[in-house]
Amino acid sequence: MASVTRILAFAGSTRKDSFNKKLVKVAADGAREAGAEVTFVDLHDLPLPLYDGDLEAKDGIPENAKKLKKMMLEHQGLLIASPEYNSSISGVLKNTIDWISRPEPGEKPLACFDQKVAGLLSASPGALGGLRGLVHVRSILGNIKVTVIPDQVAVSKAHEAFNEDGTMKDEKQQQSVRNIGSQVANVAAKLHGTELKQLSETRTK
Repeated sequence: MASVTRILAFAGSTRKDSFNKKLVKVAADGAREAGAEVTFVDLHDLPLPLYDGDLEAKDGIPENAKKLKKMMLEHQGLLIASPEYNSSISGVLKNTIDWISRPEPGEKPLACFDQKVAGLLSASPGALGGLRGLVHVRSILGNIKVTVIPDQVAVSKAHEAFNEDGTMKDEKQQQSVRNIGSQVANVAAKLHGTELKQLSETRTK
């Protein structure tokens, strides 16, 4: 029997009240509704030093990078909400990618990225919603064996976009964000031959 499709969701921000953390949780709800199991991880809880080849040679891969890599290996899909820093990817997200891309002994290159399906989102107080940063995130992931779905959502005026409970004020926008999660769940299930819960339940009725 096929395993249930699993999606790992996180934001490229460590800020406590990050708009992107709120955004990726909305997308995660869409993936759950589609039948996937979703794990949210906060990069604030997995701090990493700046990538340094000498540090890696001396001390090896940091434990937090190993923990995140293990989580990624256990999930077929990724939901990533990335803030835009100076028209590009955030430092914490790039640094995280750099560390977990490093192979351990006996591990294939880019093992935790290979064949992953990803959905991208961004939120920013600015007028473009972090759209310019997503260009770079998409390029990076596409070059490390990740299948990135074409659709993405960039939320402008993010400081005005969310209700206190984390839902979005604009229902149409909320549905678009949830749809990113749903698409990732469905594509990951097809690519990996895993099950979506609602499909399993339908078949057993």
